[in-house]
Amino acid sequence: MTSVPAATRRQRLRTATVREIKDTARRLLVEGGPTAISLRAIAREMGMTAPAIYRYFPSLDGLVQSLVEDLFGELHAVLRAARDDAGDNPAAQLSAMARAFRRWSVAHRPEFGLLFGGPVAGVTAPDRPACRTADAACARVGATFLDSFTALATSHPLRTAPPELVRARLAGHVAPYRQWHGPDLPLELVHTFLSAWIRLYGLVAMEVFGQLEWAVDDAEPLFELELELFMHQLSAADPCRGSAAGRPAATQP
Repeated sequence: MTSVPAATRRQRLRTATVREIKDTARRLLVEGGPTAISLRAIAREMGMTAPAIYRYFPSLDGLVQSLVEDLFGELHAVLRAARDDAGDNPAAQLSAMARAFRRWSVAHRPEFGLLFGGPVAGVTAPDRPACRTADAACARVGATFLDSFTALATSHPLRTAPPELVRARLAGHVAPYRQWHGPDLPLELVHTFLSAWIRLYGLVAMEVFGQLEWAVDDAEPLFELELELFMHQLSAADPCRGSAAGRPAATQP
């Protein structure tokens, strides 16, 4: 029997230890929030010394950033699966991904807080500038939505704010988008996409952080209504009707 080279065995052990460290950090996050993540706590859970963890991560910030990248990767996989299950209709894809984003977020509230919440004392926030590079895990989450949105805009006439109004208010202020996500999408469609993300993220974040409990006892019907209204308002062709989204369009108010 051919023996496995010692270097390969060491690498496999190192990979397993890194995975265990990050799994432990995630469990501490879920059980106690971001401030519960510490090298000392992780070492105690794993039967290691805190200095030993520095052989795998240079700092707590490095560990948290690696965990953040994993969580964005997990979310991206969830969104991509929802998109693929929805078929070729880009409107159905957007609806399916919006629902998948909400489901993942509600089921993983502490993780959502780490990815999308405000800075937490003692824990470095995710590297927001890194999201501007196309290969970053966080950027791929947004790109999955943007790809289907661009496909929808290409195949259907979308309702947008008046182009002259958008140009007057936003021209010169979307340089980060233009630099990192391309200059080709017309400005009025950039605005429409940003508005859609604000609407989706805002509603989900309010539910995750318990800020809708004063108004509704179940946020899902409100989410579904907002999603249907937005998709109906977005396209004069109403591409959601009869699509894989499987839900009738709402009546225009």
